[in-house]
Amino acid sequence: MNSFHLISHHLCPYVQRAVIVLSEKNIEHRRTYIDLADKPDWFKQMSPLGRVPILETETSVLFESQVIAEYLDETTPGSLHPTDSLEKARHRSWIEFGSETLAGIGGFYSAKDADSFEQKRAALRAKFQRIEQEVSGNYFAGDTFHMIDGVWATIFRYFDVFDQIDDFGIMSDLDAVQKWRQTLAARPSVINAPPEGYPKRLEQFLQKKNSYLTSLMMQDA
Repeated sequence: MNSFHLISHHLCPYVQRAVIVLSEKNIEHRRTYIDLADKPDWFKQMSPLGRVPILETETSVLFESQVIAEYLDETTPGSLHPTDSLEKARHRSWIEFGSETLAGIGGFYSAKDADSFEQKRAALRAKFQRIEQEVSGNYFAGDTFHMIDGVWATIFRYFDVFDQIDDFGIMSDLDAVQKWRQTLAARPSVINAPPEGYPKRLEQFLQKKNSYLTSLMMQDA
């Protein structure tokens, strides 16, 4: 029996962060997906915050995705962080910026009317314009995959579905970001991070939001 058990949700980008680390470092594990709208009692007992991911080890339970990712990285050979302390700290700073960008994506797809949708779209574009200045190669930093790349891969994945709805111009003219996105999309750990059927599940989730984006999807249906 594998010593690591990851409790997950099919759509959660934070779960995907942990899965990418597990994959990149070839860590054996088993995975259980739950319905967050109908949380099992055992999960409620395990998760102090009621969120996924949860990593169950032989002796303990860890929660919060970046804590899990850092633990997995620190306790296995090699590292997905730069060796230089300052550069490592810089990467961690932009990982946090990635979490803020995910929050911006949530605001974008939840906006209820055209005005608020445009405000959220512009704010989201501003985040990509900002990180465009930091990207320095095929990956975030040159040609080496780091933990921050896995974090941003989960952000870019949303746009695989958004782009099918319309061109919202969020990454227009951002050459470094677009190259980064393309590089990450081809990486096996990124491809295999979500469960089978993820794009369709995300589409169904967005269709149920009763948001402005939902109305655009219905126009195209």
